[in-house]
Amino acid sequence: QVKLIESGGGLVQAGDSLRLSCVASGRTFSDSVMGWFRQAPGKEREFVAGINWTGATAYANAVKGRFTISRDNAKDTTYLQMQNLTPEDTALYYCAAQGTAGRYDFWGQGTQVTVSS
Repeated sequence: QVKLIESGGGLVQAGDSLRLSCVASGRTFSDSVMGWFRQAPGKEREFVAGINWTGATAYANAVKGRFTISRDNAKDTTYLQMQNLTPEDTALYYCAAQGTAGRYDFWGQGTQVTVSS
């Protein structure tokens, strides 16, 4: 059974940093695009960052310069380093992996990030 398990969320103050981790099990995603998404209360889920198998990355404008996505294929783990957090970053953060059709077919359960002002 394929699983993506996120961890690292929590309650922090504005300006703080957090690092989220996403561990994959059940299959390897070393040749897949991995992504982080988030969903704030009352809002739609939105793309945060993505990384492909070569290490090329993409970011949403709202997080560019503050968040860094990375991966360790040997550990089947994808990371999201978040710096200078603001209350607007408060959301449930999801890890996702693309399948063969280029869609994000695999999703974790999410980890909550709450940033107080």
